[in-house]
Amino acid sequence: MDAPQPTARAGGVIATLAFAGTTAAIMQTLVTPLIADLPEMLHTSSSNAAWVITATLLVAAVCVPVVGRLGDLLGKRRMLLACSVPLIVGSVVCALSSSVVPMIVGRGLQGMGMGMVPLGIALLRDVVPQERLSPSIALVSASMGIGGGLGLPIAAAIAQYANWRALFWGSAALAAVVAALIWFLIPDVPAAAKGQRFDAPGALGLAVGLVCLLLGISKGADWGWGSATVLGLFTVAIVAFLAWGVWELRTGDPLIDLRTTARPRVLITNIASVFVGVGMYSSMLVVPQLLQFPEATGYGLGQSMLASGLWMAPGGIMMMIVSPLGGKLTNARGPKFTLISGVLVITAGYALSMGLMSSAWGLMLVCIVINSGVGLAYGAMPALIMSSVPLSETAAANGFNTLMRSLGTSIGAAVIGVVLAQMTNTAGGYTFTSESGFRTGLLIGGGVALLAALVAAAIPAVRQTAPEDEKKPETVAAREGAGVES
Repeated sequence: MDAPQPTARAGGVIATLAFAGTTAAIMQTLVTPLIADLPEMLHTSSSNAAWVITATLLVAAVCVPVVGRLGDLLGKRRMLLACSVPLIVGSVVCALSSSVVPMIVGRGLQGMGMGMVPLGIALLRDVVPQERLSPSIALVSASMGIGGGLGLPIAAAIAQYANWRALFWGSAALAAVVAALIWFLIPDVPAAAKGQRFDAPGALGLAVGLVCLLLGISKGADWGWGSATVLGLFTVAIVAFLAWGVWELRTGDPLIDLRTTARPRVLITNIASVFVGVGMYSSMLVVPQLLQFPEATGYGLGQSMLASGLWMAPGGIMMMIVSPLGGKLTNARGPKFTLISGVLVITAGYALSMGLMSSAWGLMLVCIVINSGVGLAYGAMPALIMSSVPLSETAAANGFNTLMRSLGTSIGAAVIGVVLAQMTNTAGGYTFTSESGFRTGLLIGGGVALLAALVAAAIPAVRQTAPEDEKKPETVAAREGAGVES
């Protein structure tokens, strides 16, 4: 196997891929400041307007593993450029929208761009020198969280002081810059799985299962968890996943190699990724509401959307600072140590929140600690995955891991949403979340993060190889990832 190309452009490659991932992630939080105004803006009901957010979630979930596999088959640079097209087109469609249907279409197109993150992580393995690999993987992987942390205050400022359409024109410009940077700075590396076929039935089966599962999770609170619609969605999801699993095990060129995914090191990492996703998103749901709740409640802090975003912004910046440091920790102690350290830091952040949730500066500190842990954990997970899969499956395996993180955020949103909706106070004819509801939401986030640490502790170390095995292609592929423990 050829070694990564230690070109002088490595810094530009890393910066471009981190910027691409951050831009794709910003699309996720772009409409958050507009949620309350969407029905009036689009002349529709609140339930219809909610699809503006749901569409992005569903499309991203389906496209991330599919785009990852296409990156292995057709080339990662080519697919990075392909992902930039729907980002640009979707942003323009949203900017020109005056009704809900084109807005949903545009948001769906934006969701397709999330495939940039696993593609970028996988490409680093091909083009970045080994000594810079772990920090660069950590930075690009954490771009998902960085984009979310920085996107909210930026979007809030634009929404508050300019026309809402400027949000989408700005995102179109960002996506165009990303496309230009990829075109000029990213080298064209030969496809790792060239000659294999694309598993279209597998992609369709996975799409049906994911859409039904995530739709049931995201809409369960609105439609009723015991309703025929939600139960039917979950039933179809189970059947689709079972049929998909049987197909993937029998086909010659699967979309996702389930035998590789079932390896303990990969499987347990993916399970931990779900819990990390829940732990990360719990704070993102609770903290903005605490900051913006009226002071008259006795526990709300009365901040504007813009002010609350600015209080949370240092957390996103800290994630950007910590991620490369996490890469160095991975080089020194291995990705398992970094993952466990990250989720323990997240747990510590939630523990701090119990005493600091009564002030804006306290919640800012909580966000800094939690996001520092997320930066460590997000950087370690791809390193664990890539140290355990062949080079020809790097992008697909990273895409699946990214999907697991996204699944965790969806589950976290549903669980915390139910808690906040059920634990309420009533005053002046209004019903609103109680202080104990917010505390419970934060405790759930901390408890799940602690559970993630226990799961991560069960990740097995890489098997020691005999000297005569070192040159076997499958052995090299399995050990080439960053920070492999011995």
